[in-house]
Amino acid sequence: MMLSSSFKPLEGITVVSLEQAIAAPYATRQLAELGARVIKVERPGEGDFGRHYDTRARGLCSHFVWANRSKQSLTLDLKHPRAQALLKHLVLEQADVLVQNLAPGAVERLGLGPAELRQAKPALITCGISGYGENGPYRDKKAYDLLIQAEAGLLAITGTAEQPAKAGASVADIAAGMFAYTQVLASLLQRGRTGEGRHIEVSMFEALTEWVGYGMYYAMDGQSPPPRAGAAHAAIYPYGPFEVGDGGTVMLGIQNEREWQRFCAEVLGQPGLASDARFASNSARSAARAELRSLIVQAFAPLSTPQVVQRLDAAQIANARVNSLHQVWAHPQLQARGRWREVATPAGPLPAWEPPGHAAGEAAMGPIPAVGEHTELILNQLGVSAAELDRLRHEGAC
Repeated sequence: MMLSSSFKPLEGITVVSLEQAIAAPYATRQLAELGARVIKVERPGEGDFGRHYDTRARGLCSHFVWANRSKQSLTLDLKHPRAQALLKHLVLEQADVLVQNLAPGAVERLGLGPAELRQAKPALITCGISGYGENGPYRDKKAYDLLIQAEAGLLAITGTAEQPAKAGASVADIAAGMFAYTQVLASLLQRGRTGEGRHIEVSMFEALTEWVGYGMYYAMDGQSPPPRAGAAHAAIYPYGPFEVGDGGTVMLGIQNEREWQRFCAEVLGQPGLASDARFASNSARSAARAELRSLIVQAFAPLSTPQVVQRLDAAQIANARVNSLHQVWAHPQLQARGRWREVATPAGPLPAWEPPGHAAGEAAMGPIPAVGEHTELILNQLGVSAAELDRLRHEGAC
């Protein structure tokens, strides 16, 4: 059967998400942009607290704009018995997937625990995202992104020798979100073969521990861990940022001895440096990185950033400019590949880039919802009358 080019892989799939902050919203945004209907359940009035971190995106929160397009917003006060009943009815009647990143035990207290739901609806896929997992001694410990970066060892290998540094993006949240996303996709495939759903458990701690796995192996059996080396590579040199005469910074990386020889001859103009005993191997260069760095910066001092990049490209040495975020907005590669789209928001249209893996114009990039924008629509579909909706609103249940 031929499908139209506008067909989305997850069309017909409904995801209900009890989500807040970043990890679960980021996972469900990926599902929404593959065509799933994502119903985001929020608190009446204020909504997801992730809406209120800042107002940098033309009055909207930068985090929320990034992680919450293409969704419908349903407001329910889950402390209200009728709201709880409506949510359970929604999940059992319409949901293929339930995603949540509430505190451990919260969904069970709401009567929405995975075991209970899947007994009533065996085809349902449930996904719980937590800080440390659904059991174990750290189960109830509060978990924010920076805290997980510390607990999972990322800070131990990030920063300078003098001081650790966090990653500039919410990498623990993103790691957990992406593992949840891929596991939901795998579970949908499995359900297509068996008819059975399953429960998925993802923790931020375990997701980020997986991401620092190489460092754990590097330091196994009591060996020294990868040293914190700022923006430079901990074990390969030269591989990192180098200042240029016009005030710019170029990142370059040498991966093998052939590249080292070309770098010396064609970029630095010092072919004899390649056979200098101080720099004759990667281990030697890494040990003498301060001395080598001084030589490289000295060679770059008379040059502009474009000149250095031209030499590196001509010598086939991997390199990149150290761009500001303002420069990334105008990046020629993003412009040339047609990755920019526009999405509707309560503050008017905003630019957005096509998610990776989608062809240009392929992703279902829908609006960013206002708090409760779709409450009436969704509850009407559940059979809630206009009179009952008014009563629920009067009671603060939705």
